[in-house]
Amino acid sequence: MSDQSTTPTPSPAPPVPSGPPPKVTNRGRTAVPIASANADTTEVPEFEPFGAPGPRGFPPLTEYLDILAVDMMRSPDEINKTQHHTKFYNSDSLIVRRGQEFQVKITFNRPYKPASDKFAVEFVIGASPQYSKGTYIPVFPTQERQSSWAGRITNNTENTVTMGITPTPDCIVGKYHMYVAVVTPFGIRRTRKDDSRNLYILFNPWASADAVFLDDETERQECVMNEMGIIYHGAYDDIAERDWNYGQFNYGVLDACLYIMDKAAMPITNRGDPIKVTRKASAMLNSRDDEGVLVGNWTGDYTYGVAPTSWTGSTEILLSYATSKMPVCYAQCWVYAAVFNTFLRCLGIPSRVVTNYYSAHDNDGNLKTDIILHDNGRIDRSRTKDSVWNYHCWNECYMSRPDLPAGFGGWQVVDATPQETSDGMYRCGPASVQAIKHGQMCYPFDAAFVFAEVNSDVVFYSRSKEGTMEPVKVNQTHIGRMVLTKAPGDVTRRDITDQYKFPEGSKEERTVLEKAEEFGCQREKSSPPDADVDLVLPTLEVTVGNDFELSLEFINRSDQRRIVDIYVSGSVVYYTGVTSTEFLFQDPTVTIGPNKSVKEVVLVESKNYMKHLVEQANLNFIATGKVKETGQIVTAMKVITLHNPKLSVELSGGARVSEEMIATVEFTNPFTFGLEGVHVRMEGPGLMMPKTKYYSLIPAGATLTWAEYFSPLRAGSTRVMVTLDCPALRQVRGQASVTIQP
Repeated sequence: MSDQSTTPTPSPAPPVPSGPPPKVTNRGRTAVPIASANADTTEVPEFEPFGAPGPRGFPPLTEYLDILAVDMMRSPDEINKTQHHTKFYNSDSLIVRRGQEFQVKITFNRPYKPASDKFAVEFVIGASPQYSKGTYIPVFPTQERQSSWAGRITNNTENTVTMGITPTPDCIVGKYHMYVAVVTPFGIRRTRKDDSRNLYILFNPWASADAVFLDDETERQECVMNEMGIIYHGAYDDIAERDWNYGQFNYGVLDACLYIMDKAAMPITNRGDPIKVTRKASAMLNSRDDEGVLVGNWTGDYTYGVAPTSWTGSTEILLSYATSKMPVCYAQCWVYAAVFNTFLRCLGIPSRVVTNYYSAHDNDGNLKTDIILHDNGRIDRSRTKDSVWNYHCWNECYMSRPDLPAGFGGWQVVDATPQETSDGMYRCGPASVQAIKHGQMCYPFDAAFVFAEVNSDVVFYSRSKEGTMEPVKVNQTHIGRMVLTKAPGDVTRRDITDQYKFPEGSKEERTVLEKAEEFGCQREKSSPPDADVDLVLPTLEVTVGNDFELSLEFINRSDQRRIVDIYVSGSVVYYTGVTSTEFLFQDPTVTIGPNKSVKEVVLVESKNYMKHLVEQANLNFIATGKVKETGQIVTAMKVITLHNPKLSVELSGGARVSEEMIATVEFTNPFTFGLEGVHVRMEGPGLMMPKTKYYSLIPAGATLTWAEYFSPLRAGSTRVMVTLDCPALRQVRGQASVTIQP
């Protein structure tokens, strides 16, 4: 008898479906989809019967109150937009701020009788509106019956009723639709859906119960109402300014800001909370991981988009994103901060752009930026990986922080430049500035990251031939050297470094750093003795294309002679501190008599650096060396920002609303070579939308002239901003101020 073992025959694998996976719906998970798009609407019935009609249907409803007209009082000079500070928005719809009364006029077919007639004004936002979620709000005119939004009749003459409506100070921010509903014995009759009755509700920094309340009128005028920004860049001892048109009131910008939240699928119910709105927007303004607004590019190659240095304002970027539904190319930190500022001001959250000079962005989460030297004192470029940005821009927005202990509300840091992930996405903040100053790193969100940007130490290590590393110098004052923002109501700058940290070397500063260590931030504990030779590099203002002399001053503070072997390295760097090319290296030996000082001059020739320049034309000089007698290390660092040639902008004409004016731009190419692929951009708040011109070549020594006709749209003081940009020359700008008469 033989054993017959049966082997199962393999069945063929099921076919793999081709094409994209099916979109998974909410079916079986939630009763209705979570409303996450302001653009979605719900059809509200014009007549909602109380019961089934009789055999002949409903009787004619002629004897009951009927709505003939609704006036939203939405023109810029009417009471709503003036009282709510929204008259500058270029929009036909009514725009109001929450926590403050606005008025609508309703005309009926006969006089309204409060005793017998019942009507309500209904507000609806998003799909599947519900009263419990705050997405459907009925507002009643009588004191006896009130909902969460207060309603009252302010005027009742003949057939017209004026109703005052006060949204709650924490209601959802976005675009609502308004209906007027009248109760009849047979059912509810409503107005038909009509875009003229759309209504935008924004955050209200003027209302004390709103989370974004800012009790300072000059700050509110600057941080909510001002469209003309100045963003600081360059180096801390040679500050440069960049004009920017935030354009938060321009046509289409408000809708673009709401679209950003729709694109993020942010639940409508979260949109009344400024903490959630700013955190979501900080992720959505960069395109990493969510197809957000701007694509970052630091390479210098902008073939497929607009160079970050070329933009003059936010309008073009936001409108382009809202219409194309695709991320806009390209941005660097100040573009992210400027467009984020437009988003925040447009929605009514007070905000400002802040620049931190010498911003530490090291990659291992400690409070050290490491520079590694060979044992002879020369910098080891292959092993020095941490970079210090010459400057970095982020935003501050103003709000209360009910999620933190008392005292941590006020200005909060938010940063849309993608650097590190926070809860799995590229975003940063809101982090309380007060928490950063006091070293409270555990408070959400991302306080530790911002703390390191302004508080790191620069540590120089000497690396022996065996590979051991020994700290030889610690510079505690280089990082976070200065934090600037625009002064409110003025075109000057304001130093706010003291809001981020206590004075360097003070008792409070030491306490804060010790507290930061308790939260797990490592610092360099050792304090190697200072060398008795000081090395000082000068502050220079140099125009691009010029030769210049760099004089190194050595000061001997000892009573003996000192000999220093010094290594001077000059390299072209991006503004992020990353080296592009080293163009200069010298290694002189300097002898300094006791208590004397000596100057060593290094000639820097333009022919050596011009061909390596990257945008923003930064030259970074690092001098490091070793004192022969003591073995001590001396170091000094200096960033020199080369100054670009200027554009001239002149305005001529009547300077009155709707009267034609001319903006004339002139630029002369100062170089011995032609400039190819030149883009010139121009715009001005209240004057003109962004305009662009392209020139394929500006020969050496030639002059470009562009005259643009425009008619001012509104009165007030404003300016025209112009940039010129091409691969060989970035960041050329000019501006002209003008006061337009009504």
